[in-house]
Amino acid sequence: MTEATDNPLLSLGFEIPFDRIRSEHVEPAARALLDDARARLEALIAAPGPRTYENTLGALEAVTDRLDRAMNVVSHLESTSTTPALRAAYNAVQPEVSEFLSGIALNEGVYGALKAFAATPEAGALTGPRRRFLKKTLDDFRRSGAELDPAGKKRLSEIDVELATLTLRFSQNVLDATNAFEFVIEDPARLAGLPPSAVEAARQSAQDRGLQGYRFTLQAPSYIPVLTHLDDAAIRERFYRAYNTRATEGEHDNRPLIRRILELRCEKAKLLGYATFADLVLEDRMAKTGGEARRFVETLRARTAPVFEREKEELAAFRREIEGPDAPPIAPWDVSYYAEKLRRARYDFDDEALRPYFPLDRVVSGLFEIAHLLYGVRIAPWQDAPTWHPSARAYKLIEADGAQSAAFYLDFLPREQKRDGAWMHGLVTGAPREDGRENGEGGEDARHLEVLAGSFTPPVGGRPALLNHREVETLFHEFGHMMHHASSRVPIRSLAGTNVAWDFVELPSQIMENWCWEREALDLFARHHETGAPIPDDLLQRMRAARTFRAGATTMRQLGFAEIDLTLHMDWGPGRGDVVELAREVLSRYSPVPLPEGYAMIAGFSHLFSSPVGYAAGYYSYKWAEVLDADAFSRFQEEGLFSRKVGDAFRSQILSLGDTQDPMDLYKSFRGREPTLDALLQRSGLA
Repeated sequence: MTEATDNPLLSLGFEIPFDRIRSEHVEPAARALLDDARARLEALIAAPGPRTYENTLGALEAVTDRLDRAMNVVSHLESTSTTPALRAAYNAVQPEVSEFLSGIALNEGVYGALKAFAATPEAGALTGPRRRFLKKTLDDFRRSGAELDPAGKKRLSEIDVELATLTLRFSQNVLDATNAFEFVIEDPARLAGLPPSAVEAARQSAQDRGLQGYRFTLQAPSYIPVLTHLDDAAIRERFYRAYNTRATEGEHDNRPLIRRILELRCEKAKLLGYATFADLVLEDRMAKTGGEARRFVETLRARTAPVFEREKEELAAFRREIEGPDAPPIAPWDVSYYAEKLRRARYDFDDEALRPYFPLDRVVSGLFEIAHLLYGVRIAPWQDAPTWHPSARAYKLIEADGAQSAAFYLDFLPREQKRDGAWMHGLVTGAPREDGRENGEGGEDARHLEVLAGSFTPPVGGRPALLNHREVETLFHEFGHMMHHASSRVPIRSLAGTNVAWDFVELPSQIMENWCWEREALDLFARHHETGAPIPDDLLQRMRAARTFRAGATTMRQLGFAEIDLTLHMDWGPGRGDVVELAREVLSRYSPVPLPEGYAMIAGFSHLFSSPVGYAAGYYSYKWAEVLDADAFSRFQEEGLFSRKVGDAFRSQILSLGDTQDPMDLYKSFRGREPTLDALLQRSGLA
C-alpha cells in the first residue's frame, strides 16, 4: 500500500493539493482505497450485537467516503486538464471501482443487515432525514438488484461494469473528435459577417498554434458565431456537418457504443422487473414513470406547436423577402444565420452589441453581489489555493455570522485538455452534525467544495474576456448549482447538496438565470468595459423584447431532445434498427427544417451517453425545471427581486435541505402550492 505521504489521493481533506496530484498516483490510490472500502464493508456485515443506525446505515455511509472523494477528484481532473497518462490511469481503474460500487447493493450480507435494522424498534422510531435515508436506501438496493438470484446479481454487476467503461469511452470520443477538427481561413474576405470578437479570437487561436490566418474549431465560442453570423454558406455547411457527425468515424466512432449502451440499459431494466429503462430511472424522480415524462413533453409540445409552425413560415418568408421569391428553402446550416438577421430586423437588436457590457470579471463580481443581497453571504478570494491550471481561481463562501461554509473554483477559459460545455462539480460534500453544529459527527469538516467550469469567450487583443448574454446566463446557471451544493445543511451525505431527484436539480440553477434579465440586477455588473456605462435603456428594451424571439423553435428543440431520449429508453430495442436513423427521424419532427442525410448529433449527445445514467431518460427535466423556476421566480417578482425574506426562504426550504423530503413537498413549502405552466408560457411568449 502506497504511503499517504507519497500519494495525495490517499489523504484528501477539504483543501485538495491539485498541484501535487499526478497520473501515477491514480492506480495505486484507487486500489488502496478499494481495499479500505472492502474492509469497511466486511466490518459492517460482521458488526457484533444488535443492529443500530450507527453500525448499519451510518457505517454504510462511511464505506465509500474516501474512495468517492479520490475518484471525484480524478474525474474532475480528467474533465478539466486531461493528459494521455491521466486518461489511461482513469480508464484502468474505472471498471474495478464500478464493479465494487455496483456490487454493494448486490451483497447479501449488507442487504441482510439493512433489513435486520429496518425490523428494529429503533428503525421504526426514526424521523426526518434518517427515516427518509432508510427508505431510500432500501429502495435503491432493490432497484440495484439486491433481491435478484445469484445469477441475476452476477449479470447485473457485469452490465454495470460494462456501462461504466462504455460511457467513459463515449465521453472521451466526443472530446477527441471535437478536438480533431480545425478550419483555418487565410483570406479575411471569407470572414464577412462574423463579429469582430469572433474574428479576433480566431486570429489569436491561429497565432497560438503558429498558423497564418484565422483558426476555427467546434468548441462553442468558435462554432456558434460561425453558424450564426458567417455569410459564407459553404463554410457554415461544413461546420454544421462536422459538428453533427462528430464521433462517427474511425477510432472515435460512438455509434456502436450507443447501440450497446442502449442494449445494456434495456437488459438491466428487464432484469430488475421494469418495463423500460425510463421506468427504472424515473421511479425515484418527480415524474415517477416514463409515461408521465412523455405526457409532460407532449403537453408542452401541443402548447408550442402553433407558435412553432408560424415561426417556420415567418423565417422562410423573411428569406424570400430579402433574396427574392426564388430564394431556396432554408437548410439546417441557414437557420441560425437567417434567424439572427430576422431578429435584428424585427428588434434592431444584435447580441454582439451587449458583449462590451459583460467583461467576465465584472460579471463574476456582480454575481457575488447578487448572492450577498439574496442570501447574506460574502465571497472572498481564497489566496494561495492550489489549482490544476493557472487560469482557475478560488474563493471562500462566508456566511452572515462570519463562518466559512464552502469554497469553490472558477475555471472558464477553453482549452483542448478540457471537455466542452459548462458544469458544476461538487468535489467535497460536508456533513454538519445532526444537532445543528458545524462539524460532522466524527468531527470532520462540514464545509463544501465545488468547481464551476466552462469554456467561455477568452480574452483577446489586450481586452478582457467579453461574454455574450447567453454565456452570462450559463455562468449564473452553474452558480445556482454551486449555491445548492454549498448551502446544504444535511447531516447525511447521500441526501445532501445536489443529491436530489434529477428533475428537481435544475431548479436552483435555472432560477438564477432570471436575474440576468432584470435592470436592477444588470446594473450591478453590466457595465461597458471601457467607459463603465450601464446598458442603455433602448438596448436593454430591445434585448428583453427579443427574449421570446423564436421561443417556439427554442422550446421544440429541447422537447425534441427530450423525446429522442424517451424514445430510445422506452421504445427502442435491438429489432428497431439503426439508432442514428431513428434519432434523425424523431428529431426531424421537432426541427424547423428537414435534417440532412447522415445527421448524427446523437453520436455526440453526451447528456445521454457519457455516464451510466446521467440525463438518460431524464432530459425532459430541463423543461420541467423551467416550469419550476419560472413559477418560483414569480414569488421574487411579487415580493421583491432582492428580497432577503424570499431569498432566505428559498435557501432554507429548498437549497439547504437536499433530498431530505419529497421534492414536491419542498417546492410547496416555498411556493405555497404546486407549480403551474402559466409562468413559463407567459415568460416564453407561448401563452
